[in-house]
Amino acid sequence: MIRFGIIGTNWITEKFIDAASKIEDFQLAAVYSRTKEKAKEFAEKFGASTTFTNLEEMAGSDEIDAVYIASPNSFHSLQAILFLQNKKHVICEKPICSNQKELSAMIQAAEENQVLLMEAVKSTFMPGFKAVQDHLHKIGDVRRYFASYCQYSSRYDAYKEGTILNAFDPKFSNGSLMDIGIYCIYPLVALFGKPQEIKASGLLLDSGIDGQGSILLKYEDKDAVIMYSKISDSFLPSEIQGEKGSMIIDRISAPEKAEIRYRSGEVETLVNETIENSMYYEAKEFIELIQNGEVESRVNTFANSMIVMEIMDEVRKQVGVVFPADQQ
Repeated sequence: MIRFGIIGTNWITEKFIDAASKIEDFQLAAVYSRTKEKAKEFAEKFGASTTFTNLEEMAGSDEIDAVYIASPNSFHSLQAILFLQNKKHVICEKPICSNQKELSAMIQAAEENQVLLMEAVKSTFMPGFKAVQDHLHKIGDVRRYFASYCQYSSRYDAYKEGTILNAFDPKFSNGSLMDIGIYCIYPLVALFGKPQEIKASGLLLDSGIDGQGSILLKYEDKDAVIMYSKISDSFLPSEIQGEKGSMIIDRISAPEKAEIRYRSGEVETLVNETIENSMYYEAKEFIELIQNGEVESRVNTFANSMIVMEIMDEVRKQVGVVFPADQQ
């Protein structure tokens, strides 16, 4: 049984708990919140026995083995390092932190303390993505990767009315790239590694974060085109184009179905059974890694997370998005 602590009492945390609860060896043991009332309310709702309002006490507690961090992005690094230094395993919501410097410190803490650190990008653990990997060879030499994730934010209306919520506040290391652009970038890196060149453009909002953006990435034998937005919707699927055919992916953020359209006109549908709560797969991976004594995922590796962060740092530099975390 792996006893979990939770940081962040929001909808994504609730979804993670729901997914992880389907795994026999998951136990929710403790909840952290800044207020006793919120911690108690959340703990009672999900059956946790212990609450904390002090992170140092929680990190030093013998009542947890691991922690799921779903606080604002700007808090991820310091919180993760605190728990890693206390020999607790850490699964941290995407993006894992604000920049490369923070990620380097997190990886160092994990390696020094021989505990597991994993970025919670769910898509790369899903059966749909595994199907993409397993059948990619069928489309021949890959020449282009196209990914689109554009979703009008429910918080954008408040922003336009003058209320800047966390999603549009640079002090929390937020914005469309960090929030949803990463879902386009991570699969690219998992499939093809580090690009040689990056060209980016985006729309800066008055708050200093990006409302939307586009990225062109060049590899030796292929290119990649990425579009993301929190201020408009898109209903386009994503696509990997090869010389023998193209692979169409329904949703790059949570791939459930893909099909290959061959140049001959033949269509091959790739369907893998997917559990309704797609966060199940990342939770299962994390728990199994702990049980097997592993200190790094072989899917969401440190190298992949670092390449993704390097890409996002460069994109932000070109677009002009600067976080307070970059100055520290």
